[in-house]
Amino acid sequence: MDIKTYVLKRKQYLKDKITRDGGTPSLAIIQVNDDFASNKYIAGKINDAKEVGINATLIKLPETTAMEVVLRKIKKLNKDPHINGIIVQLPLPKHIDENIIKEAISPAKDVDGFHPLSRFKACTPLGIVNYLKDEGIKISGKNVVIIGRSNIVGKPAALLFLAEDGNVTVLHSRTKAEDLKRYVANADIIVVAVGRKHFINDEHTLKKSAVLVDVGINRNDDGSLTGDIKPGRGVFLQTPVPGGVGLLTRLTLLENVMEAYLHGI
Repeated sequence: MDIKTYVLKRKQYLKDKITRDGGTPSLAIIQVNDDFASNKYIAGKINDAKEVGINATLIKLPETTAMEVVLRKIKKLNKDPHINGIIVQLPLPKHIDENIIKEAISPAKDVDGFHPLSRFKACTPLGIVNYLKDEGIKISGKNVVIIGRSNIVGKPAALLFLAEDGNVTVLHSRTKAEDLKRYVANADIIVVAVGRKHFINDEHTLKKSAVLVDVGINRNDDGSLTGDIKPGRGVFLQTPVPGGVGLLTRLTLLENVMEAYLHGI
């Protein structure tokens, strides 16, 4: 099943579940920028929420907003019994400490999964694992190579694939090119999240049975988008960009909000 069809199926399931319950899960989104990409992402999240019956409220603050003001907003939302989930859209202005903001959100409402004690898993890695499992792709005992070690994708993805009994290797900017090629050639599942256009390309030998998960989004000169993996690698499965992992991330956010709602948070 392609990702778009899978996401539509899961969103319909959420919509039906919310309709049967008769309530309205709620999500608060804090934005402290006027970034074009952020505006676009948030519009997508709000539209997704509306589709399934989740009430998403945007709290948009000027870039000059002091960190103390943002923290007060978060504290108020933490205490609000009508708010089930809270996310703070990244990036944040330089004068605001991202780690302090992440840790200010109640772990029970941190539906992005960024708080160290969050009850939720990070949306992008969880969305990837859930999709692969739904597709019947075996993870246990398979060689999983994750390229990129960010706190948002790489590191949490490594933990999730380990939890599924995958043989996980994390590669990064300090990995030698020849070593990367060797690991990639032996990999069954490859997750690439480095933000570099066609980082995996014709120079890399891949198993025909390999599964390639492309997390990267890179903008071409003509405004179109492309991923970290060159298209058409001739493998068993390669996720597209756009219309791939981004949809899984947004879906998982909805599922996390729903979980928070069902637990009475």
